[in-house]
Amino acid sequence: MTTAQSRPMPAPRVAKTNALGLDKNEYKGRDSTLCKGCGHDSISARIINAAWELGLDQQQIIKLSGIGCSSKTPAYFLGASHGFNSVHGRMPSVATGAMLANRTLIAVGVSGDGDTASIGIGQFKHAVRRNLPLVYIVENNGVYGLTKGQFSATSDKGQKLKYAGVNQLPSLDVCVEALAANATFVARSFAGDAKQVETLLKAALSHNGMAVLDIISPCVTFNNAEDSNKSYPWGKEHEIPLQELNFVPRMEEITVDDYDDEQEVQLHDGSWLKLKKLDTDYDPTDKMSAYRILEESRRENKMLTGLFYIDTKQPNMIDLLNLTDTPLAHMTEAETRPSREALQKVMADL
Repeated sequence: MTTAQSRPMPAPRVAKTNALGLDKNEYKGRDSTLCKGCGHDSISARIINAAWELGLDQQQIIKLSGIGCSSKTPAYFLGASHGFNSVHGRMPSVATGAMLANRTLIAVGVSGDGDTASIGIGQFKHAVRRNLPLVYIVENNGVYGLTKGQFSATSDKGQKLKYAGVNQLPSLDVCVEALAANATFVARSFAGDAKQVETLLKAALSHNGMAVLDIISPCVTFNNAEDSNKSYPWGKEHEIPLQELNFVPRMEEITVDDYDDEQEVQLHDGSWLKLKKLDTDYDPTDKMSAYRILEESRRENKMLTGLFYIDTKQPNMIDLLNLTDTPLAHMTEAETRPSREALQKVMADL
């Protein structure tokens, strides 16, 4: 008879590591101070997973944000990365400066619907127009959660809030605004759909330009009523994925099953985004189709998620500037400061 004392002890669990030999816990940040159940925390977890699985070097990532509940979240992921919490609505300007100074960085910007669609709409549109190499995540809950739940620009018309009454204005669609500004990557997801969020994040991190991810992220305190299309109950009931998404990193062997309704998009770094289309007539490289399907989903009150549009042919802002291969931040003053003779020549030419 085997006794408890004589049973062999199980081998200690060996932590799974990524391509850099790092455990996933090393990609975490501080403990969240957001409300329990906030969709923003789910998105932070997906960023951690995506960065860890892709084997990204945290010291080559810069995290940027503005002001709001969403803009607190960079403290909660990638603790070894540098972060900059900017002025309300001005994150795109700071991101532009950072990427001009060091073009080798991977920039991840986290914003909210107020930070982007209200006070920051001008900066957002111009950053999109310039195709700044930035993963731009909008954690969209339809309210100003940090200032006690006022309506934001993405609040639904007719939406009722406990302290704000009824919203009489039509909502602004972040994805439509991005398309109008000639975005090269536009997608929407739902914080409660972890697999889809993570796949889109991996694709966004491999895109050579601005990748706009509008993620519906319910505010459990101020905007989680069943009739709000920014709530968990509504999202779980009404979400309709446009595609079944799979991301194949460049370092893996690429194999394709024979699906009649599957489409592949190769990203700039050689990775592949595989889209198994649920709407067999939809083409994510056709901008007019993106406009059409977004308008249809608005009229029919559906939460359509997935990749709406992608263009891998447009150069990004940094490529167009013909900067040196050596990042400006790594150059000496002598290399970056024009000589007196050079300045005199410029003045003479003017």
